[in-house]
Amino acid sequence: MEPTTHLRIARPSLDLAKAERFWVDGVGLSVLFRHDAVEGTAEHSLLMVGSVDAAWHLELTRNPDEPISPSPTPDDLLVLYLENDIPSDLLARLEACGGTRVAAHNPYWDTWGETVQDPDGYRLVLCRRSWSNRSQS
Repeated sequence: MEPTTHLRIARPSLDLAKAERFWVDGVGLSVLFRHDAVEGTAEHSLLMVGSVDAAWHLELTRNPDEPISPSPTPDDLLVLYLENDIPSDLLARLEACGGTRVAAHNPYWDTWGETVQDPDGYRLVLCRRSWSNRSQS
């Protein structure tokens, strides 16, 4: 593994339009790729979002013939380290785009950030701390 190795996080979604609204209009990611499957073809629809220059992206998939219900646990988190206070307008935008603010399963995240559940039930933590490869308490 190299630091530049690309990471894809793939998750099922029941509604890619709602997911796109949350992740693109709410979070501010870009659509990197989209494929709309035709029913009866065994293809999956997918939406890839992220930042063009990042070494990661989020892929949301949906099989129109056999949709999978997302089943995240309260501790399945995607954490964004903002290194600053969390802008109140960002939280308001996430809620306006289908997100729901929730208490974190681990109180650490309530101390250092805000947790927002996306339309599929996955949790996004906006952390005011910075990240490094050193251990943090």
